[in-house]
Amino acid sequence: MTQPAVTRLADYQPPTYRAQDVSLHFHLDPARTLVEATMRLEATGAPTGELKLDGRGLELISLEVDGSTLPADQYEVGPRSLTLFNPPERFTLKVVTACAPAENTALEGLYVSNGMFCTQCEAEGFRRITYYLDRPDVIATFSVRIEADKADYPVLLSNGNPGPAGDLPGGRHFAEWRDPFPKPSYLFALVAGDLACVEDAFTTQSGRTVPLHVFVQYQNQDKCAYTLDALKRAMRWDEETFGREYDLDVFMIVAVDHFNMGAMENKGLNVFNSAYVLAKPETATDLDYELIESIVAHEYFHNWTGNRITCRDWFQLSLKEGLTVFRDQEFSADQRSRPVQRIRDVRRLRARQFTEDDGPLAHPVQPQSYSAIDNFYTATVYEKGAEVIRMMQTLLGREKFRAGLDIYFARFDGSAATVEDLVRCMEEAGDVDLSQFRLWYRQAGTPRVFVDDAYDPDREELTIRLRQETPPTPGQEQKEPLSIPIRYGLVSGEEGDARDALTVLSARETTIVEENLKTRPTLSILRAFSAPVRVVRDLDGAERTALMSGDTDPFNRWEASRSFAMDLLKADASAGGAPAADGDILAFADALAASLADETLEPAYRAELLALPSEMEVALSLEQIDPEAVSAARSRLRRAVAGRLDGLLRDIYHRFASNAPYSPDADAAGRRALRNTALDMLLALNDDATAALATEQAASAANMTDEAAAVSALARSGRPEREGALAAFYEKWRAEPLIVNKWLGWRAASPSADALQTVKELMAHEAFDIRTPNKVRAVLGVFSNQNLRGFHRADGAAYEFFVDQLLTLDAINPQLAARLATGLEAWRRFEPKRAGLMETQLKRLSAGADLSDNLAEVAGRLIG
Repeated sequence: MTQPAVTRLADYQPPTYRAQDVSLHFHLDPARTLVEATMRLEATGAPTGELKLDGRGLELISLEVDGSTLPADQYEVGPRSLTLFNPPERFTLKVVTACAPAENTALEGLYVSNGMFCTQCEAEGFRRITYYLDRPDVIATFSVRIEADKADYPVLLSNGNPGPAGDLPGGRHFAEWRDPFPKPSYLFALVAGDLACVEDAFTTQSGRTVPLHVFVQYQNQDKCAYTLDALKRAMRWDEETFGREYDLDVFMIVAVDHFNMGAMENKGLNVFNSAYVLAKPETATDLDYELIESIVAHEYFHNWTGNRITCRDWFQLSLKEGLTVFRDQEFSADQRSRPVQRIRDVRRLRARQFTEDDGPLAHPVQPQSYSAIDNFYTATVYEKGAEVIRMMQTLLGREKFRAGLDIYFARFDGSAATVEDLVRCMEEAGDVDLSQFRLWYRQAGTPRVFVDDAYDPDREELTIRLRQETPPTPGQEQKEPLSIPIRYGLVSGEEGDARDALTVLSARETTIVEENLKTRPTLSILRAFSAPVRVVRDLDGAERTALMSGDTDPFNRWEASRSFAMDLLKADASAGGAPAADGDILAFADALAASLADETLEPAYRAELLALPSEMEVALSLEQIDPEAVSAARSRLRRAVAGRLDGLLRDIYHRFASNAPYSPDADAAGRRALRNTALDMLLALNDDATAALATEQAASAANMTDEAAAVSALARSGRPEREGALAAFYEKWRAEPLIVNKWLGWRAASPSADALQTVKELMAHEAFDIRTPNKVRAVLGVFSNQNLRGFHRADGAAYEFFVDQLLTLDAINPQLAARLATGLEAWRRFEPKRAGLMETQLKRLSAGADLSDNLAEVAGRLIG
């Protein structure tokens, strides 16, 4: 395998030329689209003798400089570039190229999806459209003219504000767009197709009326209301919370079936994976509604944190993504439940980012090098990046943090900034020194914070000892101490909180002494998950149950329950482990029952308490993973808890039933979540009565949330009713691709002995298409990441099959193949036989001929 070229942050150099007033003229045709690109270019310093423009998969038709055809000896076309020799200091360049959108299965640049043209230019897709300085620190205004067949493509869209439009000879027509705000090429967007437009409007705080348009296929017009509602709420929230008003004359969203990402924030024209636009009660679950709300907000918030202020280079990716994830998390917390949102954010961080930090793909929030930047759209850049922003807010306080953002917006609007620029603004607003804090951006790995506390009754003092340690990661053996904000409280059963405080652990070790404590309190550490660290601490059953019942911090109350369950599972599933003691299980179950019966706790929060850690979460918490042992341990604990709480769970199930019309609001969704989690837990008892409840709910549910909950629970249960429920679900919804994707995922996750054969059959099923990323993720992604026993079968057959699929996919969609390959990142942590089988397949993958840069980089890092 040829090693791909490496780009390093240390080698960054400003562009030698800047672009201004880019004009793009598209002659759309699926087989051969012509693109005329005209741009004014100006040297940023002394001329260097050549100008290299990025380009891939393009046919060069003509090349002009200042209106004259450029002689052949004045330029050179390479496989990834167009180089001009001795260009003038200032000149106008016109490049005419051709590309083949219908053949573009990589879904980068300009491609065709279900008969419509669309683009995806982040990170480096624009170079597949025309030759250009395709880097984020080259910022220019764009004018676009689109010409296409009017019958096939009546809707022609691009960034910015609409201009002239009209008919052309031969049944064609045109539309022009101009974006008055300078942007890098990765934010360019174009959509052309036969689409329905669902309209609304928003009045900004300054009184402007902004039309809002959602473009979808005609059969989906009735599924856009929630997207528009979420968009309007996000626009209002950003005005009220951060003072950011929308700036263009129109805002547009387009739903696309074939898309590598969740959505893309192109200026004024957001292109979305259709899964995160389309929803109505009969076809979308509560989780679908929540994801739509979150992702619509995220992409809209990018208008300021990513578009108006963009990244100087791709090593600054978390500048826009981490900051915008933080903003969408805060929005969701304000729209729904702040405690539940925090729990879900942390669960996602631990499942994805902590795993990344613990394996061969570990990297800092600000990576120092890459071969394919697409491989760094990771949980570390996004989720950990958001936690770094949240820590700055914790350290500065909300008011000073907002002041820091105001400075950032004012100072860098219309420019390409760095992470360092943002941190300096925070230092200025808070009058603080964040030099040590910057290590969070440069240092990989999840810190461990070791906690020990001792009470002296004579002195009436509690001594708290904290120590930090970050394990080595690839390329970073030695770790420096970080600045870690730690919120803590002291819980007293009679008095409530004796303390609620914030300390900053900046040395390797520190000691805190809390005085005037007449009785020993229980220490509640890392409240609200104030830093992305692992807490290492010995707690006895009494301390755990005290926190489960008495901690006033909602996150830590959930955390006490979660860690209690995790310790029971780990003890059972570890090498040489034994089932947890009955007394410990009963103590956990009884404390859980008390919380479930507490009507002062919102239903969504109680649902989070009831949901045990998944098999994969348990596996990834172990030093050595035995899939059968993990699965058996979780099954035993589920049965024990369900048996102990049988009556309470059945009461919850029946009491939270509702005949009210469906609403996606937080309260109604929380009630459904608690009821359906209770049903799932009861199915652990494997009794006919519970199976009948689930079967009846699957058949009679009035909304997709309840129907999907019942069918998916039966699919996981192994009950004889599962096949009938799955078959009936597919027949009912086979014409709805997004719903069928759920069905594909449930089947791929089924923990049966023939899981691999099931996956092979799914890939040959009429509902599967290897060129559609959503379907590939629903089958191969779910199988490798959620089916612990099926994927990690002892003979390694699933590993060989998986690598075969990665090699096939790499020739179709390299981004997708590389992201799926991360399903093998924990291979070294499995028991020796399975680890050896995975290593063999990873070596085969790494040795593959003609691998893309994307897959070659991931495979090389996985094998080390």
